[in-house]
Amino acid sequence: MTTTRAGEVVGIENLSVSFATDAGTITAVQDVSLSVAAGEVLAVVGESGSGKTVTARSILGLLPETAATRGAVVLRSKDGSAQHDVVALSAKQLGELRGRDAAMVFQEPSTALNPVYPVGWQIAEGLRAHGKYNRAQARAEAIEVLRRVGIPDPEERIDHYPHQFSGGQKQRIVIAQALVLDPGVIIADEPTTALDVTVQAEILDLLRRCRDEFGAAIVLITHNMGVVADLADRVAVMYSGRIVEQADVRTLFSAPQEPYTRQLLASVPRLGEGRARAEERAAARAPGWADAAPAVAARDLRIVYPGRFRRPDFVAVDGVSFAIRPGEVLGLVGESGSGKTTIGRAIAGLTRVTDGSLSVLGTEMRGVREKAFRPVRKRIGFVFQDPASSFNPLLTIAEAVAEPLVVNGRAEDPRAARSRVDELLEAVQLPRSFGDRFPHELSGGQRQRASLARSLALDPELLIADEPTSALDVSVQARVLELFAELQRELGFACLFISHDLAVVDLLADRIAVLYRGRLVEEGTGAEVLGAPQHPYTQRLLASLPVPDPDVQAARRAAWQQLA
Repeated sequence: MTTTRAGEVVGIENLSVSFATDAGTITAVQDVSLSVAAGEVLAVVGESGSGKTVTARSILGLLPETAATRGAVVLRSKDGSAQHDVVALSAKQLGELRGRDAAMVFQEPSTALNPVYPVGWQIAEGLRAHGKYNRAQARAEAIEVLRRVGIPDPEERIDHYPHQFSGGQKQRIVIAQALVLDPGVIIADEPTTALDVTVQAEILDLLRRCRDEFGAAIVLITHNMGVVADLADRVAVMYSGRIVEQADVRTLFSAPQEPYTRQLLASVPRLGEGRARAEERAAARAPGWADAAPAVAARDLRIVYPGRFRRPDFVAVDGVSFAIRPGEVLGLVGESGSGKTTIGRAIAGLTRVTDGSLSVLGTEMRGVREKAFRPVRKRIGFVFQDPASSFNPLLTIAEAVAEPLVVNGRAEDPRAARSRVDELLEAVQLPRSFGDRFPHELSGGQRQRASLARSLALDPELLIADEPTSALDVSVQARVLELFAELQRELGFACLFISHDLAVVDLLADRIAVLYRGRLVEEGTGAEVLGAPQHPYTQRLLASLPVPDPDVQAARRAAWQQLA
């Protein structure tokens, strides 16, 4: 049997994984060899489909029955007393290893946590599964691990349900589940993808503590190169199922050897890159542009959600004022719950305005009736955060893109709209033939392009883009952002671009507005807001953003800890 080397908790040798499908056998991983030492963070990076998640899941034997595995995945217990080749283990033996020797932190905590059980019960479940603990002991251990991962008042909150926690707290609870049995290695699969930069910084700090205080090795699966620079000791770059480069984190960022690694690093948006573009856009505009009537104008905008079951009302947006001129991109940033999406929905007529004024394409939204707003809605496009859930899985891409044309009477049926659909697909750099595919047959980046095509079907004057690139790999994100900027230049629509990624907003936006707890705390150009932030919250937001340079990021982390 293959053995791990001294100090290693995981040793992968010549791993190959293939899947049996209706279309034939697909090879996901080919001849991968990796090792992880105790107390080390190994980052595995690469775009979607590169095989990084399959490689990580093989450590726990979490592959479907259709998977065929060759090679060795040797997992050693934390105390070094035993080691096992995971590939050769039975389901029962795997159950004994999971949680005890290795544990997984999944990408989306909302789906990893069971909504019908209190979080304490779910943490204690792992302890009970491995015996030795009665109910009182398991509860005490669960309270202690919740305290160690930073959940306030754990004695009380242990009996709360997942929906009673924020996104960042849910991710902490999932990490607590992984830590409760003190495993030797934690596999963290995109643990910060859906989180705001401020919450992301806290989770990265927690993962660093998992390494330093708990002594756990961490296998980090991510496409965020800033996260890699912040947390990793070593980096393995995957492409098409193979490892193309391995190096310590400083060497990889300073002197990447492979063309794919260089391309990956070049795709990462960096703060400050957007200033030159903003100046070019400003120079290209016609004289008197700034005096044109705004496409969107908010004055003392207030949106309140009525309380239910005797709870007080929730003020989502409180006295916000801003304007978006024709052809201008306003970037709206802030953490979850700050009111960004609420403002976007109010502009689209999907959320009622409580007080103040909101004018959209000349129509006052406060008290507007649906019948009066319907003609205006045709002039607004909407790009959703997750195209996988916004597309009807039963419709082809062509039918989904044609839907606005059919609903608004521009075409009798999808077949009649096909020529326009083909034009739109080509405009977003998708082949016409993709129109005959279903959403699940496209990659994440391709689906987001199709979503952009659908939003442009009616030639909108105003586009609302709600986190359109947050779930994309950096290389795919770079292509989508370049495409978005090109289309905005050509078509000249006004745009509200909602994001929590400051570097992405800097790249696209003419002006940036910062929201905090429903209030607008800062607004200006990228140079003003990101170059010289005035408000403490903007400063904290900026310091939370990890940059793809290990040395620079170490200094930024120290600054963030002081601000936090």
